[in-house]
Amino acid sequence: MARNRGRHAAQRAATTAAGHRRRGGLRSSRYRRGLGGTAIAAVVMAALTASQAPGVELGGDHGKGRSDAASDPAPGDDSYETELPPLESPRPPGTSEPGGIGDKSGIPASVLAAYKKAAESLASRTPGCGLRWELLAGIGKVESGHARGGAVDQDGTTLRPILGPVLNGQGFASIKDTDGGKWDGDTGYDRAVGPMQFIPGTWNRWGADGSGDGRKDPNNMHDAALAAGDYLCAGGRDLSSDADLDRAILSYNNSSDYLRTVLAWYEFYRKGTHSVPDRELSVLPTTPGVGEPGGSDKRAPERGGKGPAKGGEGHDKPHKPNKPSKPSKPGNPGGGPGGGGNPGGHDNPGPSPEPTKPHAIERVGAGEFTAVAGEKFTARPAVKAETSKGKGVKGVKVRFEIRGDTGARFEGGVRTVDVTTGADGVATAPTLGAGGKAGSFTVRATAPGKDLGTVEFAASVTAPQADKLTRTSDVVLEAAKNTKFAQAVEVKATRKGKAVANTTLTASFGDAATVGPYFGKDEQGKPIRSLAGLKTDSNGVVKLPDLFADDQVDTYTLTLTAEGGAVLKVKVTIKE
Repeated sequence: MARNRGRHAAQRAATTAAGHRRRGGLRSSRYRRGLGGTAIAAVVMAALTASQAPGVELGGDHGKGRSDAASDPAPGDDSYETELPPLESPRPPGTSEPGGIGDKSGIPASVLAAYKKAAESLASRTPGCGLRWELLAGIGKVESGHARGGAVDQDGTTLRPILGPVLNGQGFASIKDTDGGKWDGDTGYDRAVGPMQFIPGTWNRWGADGSGDGRKDPNNMHDAALAAGDYLCAGGRDLSSDADLDRAILSYNNSSDYLRTVLAWYEFYRKGTHSVPDRELSVLPTTPGVGEPGGSDKRAPERGGKGPAKGGEGHDKPHKPNKPSKPSKPGNPGGGPGGGGNPGGHDNPGPSPEPTKPHAIERVGAGEFTAVAGEKFTARPAVKAETSKGKGVKGVKVRFEIRGDTGARFEGGVRTVDVTTGADGVATAPTLGAGGKAGSFTVRATAPGKDLGTVEFAASVTAPQADKLTRTSDVVLEAAKNTKFAQAVEVKATRKGKAVANTTLTASFGDAATVGPYFGKDEQGKPIRSLAGLKTDSNGVVKLPDLFADDQVDTYTLTLTAEGGAVLKVKVTIKE
């Protein structure tokens, strides 16, 4: 996706569509049908030769000087489909000859459903974005021919991988592997993946679960469409604005030709479309997936090279540049999200060097931690300093700060500590002590002096809970009937061998007990055989009220239960 090579005469025809968008839409097909052959030829020639004709200016700034793009690399590689829609407005199926305009407007049912579902989801999540599903359809058409004509299973996952070219610097940018080959099967270099052509490193940041199956899979049409929508809406863009719409498309691929091609399909689909059965390629343009054998390499030819009037036809082999190009400079404004690349598109198409500067800090591992008061947290907050390609950056100072009314402290009794990232780009906070106060707080991670974002971790401290109850005396508890026991029951609550103060206990001879020992009598004179709300003192000890025997001779069981689940059973005997 990132940048297309050279300009293609047919692509420039899409400029006409972009111009008409500003002037209220494409001309009516009825008018065009009234043109004679000479007039039609003149119109087509003008479209093919126009560069920046009056009234054809893009609403945006062509990618130059942009500072509001999403702070991330463009989703995919330099490749895309260059086929353009017909000049006439779409007609419903059955109203034109097979393979005609009505057929061109068909979108596979599963893919169309994914586009619409993603747009609906974005409408509730980011209502100010104004994303239309037709924009996703335009990009999906250009990137993969709608997942190769709807070649997806019932869950929306592609039946076979859709992979872009290997990004090894030979004709395309050089992006070394970021996913261990998980998505693209290549452990040396990255390749764009799936129907919306995401580079694995970008998917790591923008991946979404649009299918609701708990996974984020770039090969799934629902996941990929929702992720693409999130990406296009980034930075608070309002896609009902021509300028923001252009910026969004350019952020996906910083090429003027790519912008015109996507806008052409966007406008075409807005005029009318219909669903066709999945994989019914006879009524769809046969646009093989990017990088697939037998299809085009989805790049327009270099200027001065030969190529067909429509992309996607006749490109059996990638068109090679006449001579090597100078590499793009990272950090140049307008080069897609993250600022890398060449402003204005593809005039400087050489491979981009790997970024080495930190782009953001991201959470590593869990984002929530819990510990018991007086103990230490078993897990530690950690973040990773990454480049825009997702690679770790060594030597970045990360500050961890405890925020909130809490007794929690890092090792050494401090609330703030600085840690430098290691070779893998990860910085891990020191061990965190919970302190003696129950409650919640946060740990905030930042990179002092750098605008790398903020990561927050939620932490909570719970009151100590006993894991063991023991009697403080081993004296046998027995008494003659209708007498008082000589010794009251006393127990100690501990956790990991340490006394637990202010923890709650219950004591009972059984909820249904009506005879046997009892703890005095209530106001109505009824024996009390269950107690609740008993609290241990500062030494973790609680002494129960005096115990009395009735006239039912037997051995009974007193059960004591502490908050947290610790249980102690005590035998109590009434004798003759």
